[in-house]
Parts: sequence; structure tokens; C-alpha cells
Amino acid sequence: MINGGHVVLYSKDAEADKTFIRDVLKFPYIDVHNGWLIFKLPPSELAVHPSNENNRHEFFLMTDNLDAELAALKQSNVAFEEPSHQAWGRLTRIHLPGGGHLGLYQPRHQRP
Repeated sequence: MINGGHVVLYSKDAEADKTFIRDVLKFPYIDVHNGWLIFKLPPSELAVHPSNENNRHEFFLMTDNLDAELAALKQSNVAFEEPSHQAWGRLTRIHLPGGGHLGLYQPRHQRP
């Protein structure tokens, strides 16, 4: 079953935003690699990625068992892309009725 979400914030000053989330908002976090912080949100996570623009966001659903989730989605006639292997997990995109998509992945990183 889908048991969480992973929200990505892009920022022109990612280091400042990560510091704000860590020190001001005091969200729990883990450093998954050289200052790459993953923040715990109830019941989601928040990561800040560097970007040349603000207000660009992505939303991913997360699961501990992508194959089981895809089998359940297939039973409901939900279209999705063939899963791909990423450095951070196995990823698919679920096609939404309105024409957009949501990422769904099984993470490889430790969850905060």
C-alpha cells in the first residue's frame, strides 16, 4: 500500500532553505549523502534540491513494495509507466485521468 509521500522543493538557495527547515522549523532529518538532507514530515518527507527557479515542486507517492502496488493499480485499470531503476529507488509514473502523472517509487534510501 502507499504509505507516504516525498515532496521535493527546488530552490535558488537550497543550502539556506535546508538550514531553515533544520534549524528554524526543527524537522527531524537524516543526511543521506554529504549534506543531502531528507526531512521527516508527518506523514511525509521533505527534501530541498538546488534550482535556478523557485516554486517548482514535485510530489511522489512512496511504497515499501512497488511490485505489489503496481499489481493493485493494474487491477484498478490505472495506467503507469514501466518501472525504472534510479540511484534512489525504483520509480514509475502513474497516469492521472486529467492527463498529468504522479511519481510512485520504492526508495532505496533510509527513511527518516
